[in-house]
Amino acid sequence: MCGLCGAFGGEDHWSTQIEDPEQAHHARRRARAYRATLINRVLGMRRLTIEDFQGSSFVLATATGKREIVQDLGGVWRQAEQMTGRELDPLDPAFLAALA
Repeated sequence: MCGLCGAFGGEDHWSTQIEDPEQAHHARRRARAYRATLINRVLGMRRLTIEDFQGSSFVLATATGKREIVQDLGGVWRQAEQMTGRELDPLDPAFLAALA
């Protein structure tokens, strides 16, 4: 996907809703950074990382340098599976035990 396409994506995913419009921009940035930190703990076990891209999408990267733009957190898991060729179930009991 072209990098520019990811920049025009909307923030209509359920996980990005902020109640107070006065604080929305700063709260959204903090919330995105926090979610990325948590998800990187999970993805790190598969040698993947995500980072915020322009506050509108995420960049998912492998340890070998392959990078893909993902529009929202829902797409992270699907893209991670495609990039690694393995199923990634963040709720798998064995996977959760390994995180602890």
